[in-house]
Amino acid sequence: MTEKLDITTELVTRRSHETIPAPAVTHLLSGGGQGIPLFKVHMPESIAPRMVATLLSGYIGQGPRVEEFEHALAPWFGNENVLTLNSGTSALQLALRLADVGRDDEVISTAMTCTASNVPIMAAGAKIVWADIDPLTGNIDPLDVERKITPRTKAVIAVHWGGYPCELAELNDIGKKYGIKIIEDAAHAFGASYHGQPIGSHSDFTCFSFQAIKHLTTVDGGALVCRNTESFKRGKLLRWYGIDREGERKDFRCEEDVREWGYKFHMNDVSATIGLEQLNYVGNVLRRHRENAAYFRERFKGLPRLTLLDYKNDRVSSYWLFTMLVRERLDFMHEMKAAGIVVSQVHARNDTHTMFREFRHVLPGVTRFVADQVSIPVGWWLTDAQREYIADTVIRLCQ
Repeated sequence: MTEKLDITTELVTRRSHETIPAPAVTHLLSGGGQGIPLFKVHMPESIAPRMVATLLSGYIGQGPRVEEFEHALAPWFGNENVLTLNSGTSALQLALRLADVGRDDEVISTAMTCTASNVPIMAAGAKIVWADIDPLTGNIDPLDVERKITPRTKAVIAVHWGGYPCELAELNDIGKKYGIKIIEDAAHAFGASYHGQPIGSHSDFTCFSFQAIKHLTTVDGGALVCRNTESFKRGKLLRWYGIDREGERKDFRCEEDVREWGYKFHMNDVSATIGLEQLNYVGNVLRRHRENAAYFRERFKGLPRLTLLDYKNDRVSSYWLFTMLVRERLDFMHEMKAAGIVVSQVHARNDTHTMFREFRHVLPGVTRFVADQVSIPVGWWLTDAQREYIADTVIRLCQ
């Protein structure tokens, strides 16, 4: 078995290089393989033997590796009610279902995010109510959230822009005051913390993404963390059609009565195997992101053309993004491209999309943020020399 495993591992490694020549993958990299990338997939070679063992185990659907991965994730979230899923989008959709959001209910959300944050609201048949953001953080404004609450409001979705935690104390106070659920979209915020506690331990529901370019990737995948055990148990059923896979059965292939319809949102053992190995590295990944961010924040102080985001000391960002506000941003982006550094706004404001047209509203904070925001490379892949080059270039352009 060991010999077969070694041969298969070698085969997988060799074929990955043989079938996709290096020039052909450049278009898959952030910036088309030109310059210092904004994003990069973290995939250590040590995954190969564990992956082959799972692939040859005869169990590649949701099985023992999924359960093992969920237990391993719990300390990162400060919460044992962890449901791994096939995507972060599924986590949001399941959270809305568990919050009993249905047709014509209202969900307060932010327009400054990936469309994946808001499409699940549409899938639930609910109405989006846009709250404005703090233009110096990109995060949802609790004061505007409270102004937008109506008797039809069922939930609030709060996105941690770039990995910097929202004002969770204020948001959860609002949730308790009005009896509405707070859902954190923590797709950017794995490993972040607020008031000394990890993201995942504060609100009714917290949704994580393990998509390709996140701090921790399972190729694709996500997780939903539930504050209370009742929601966790219901979510465990709903992620697999509503079927109780742990209960007693007369026939192991035939389910007993299914009381509530659900989805096919579960994670599989292949993705979980990748996640388990990635957990051995994610601490260093986060550390490097934060070191790079601290370096940039120190060097960019006082630049006349650049404004750093207003980050407080009572929370720790995961720095999935290093976003800055730069005057004459388009010129800056062209100049950075010419210098071989990939930059981007990453996400466009959602409220201008045709699919959300019925929910449009004046959002001055979003407008102000969108006018100047841009992100530069900050990730684990940067060498010290590249980091210095990026900083020197930004300083030259923003003085």
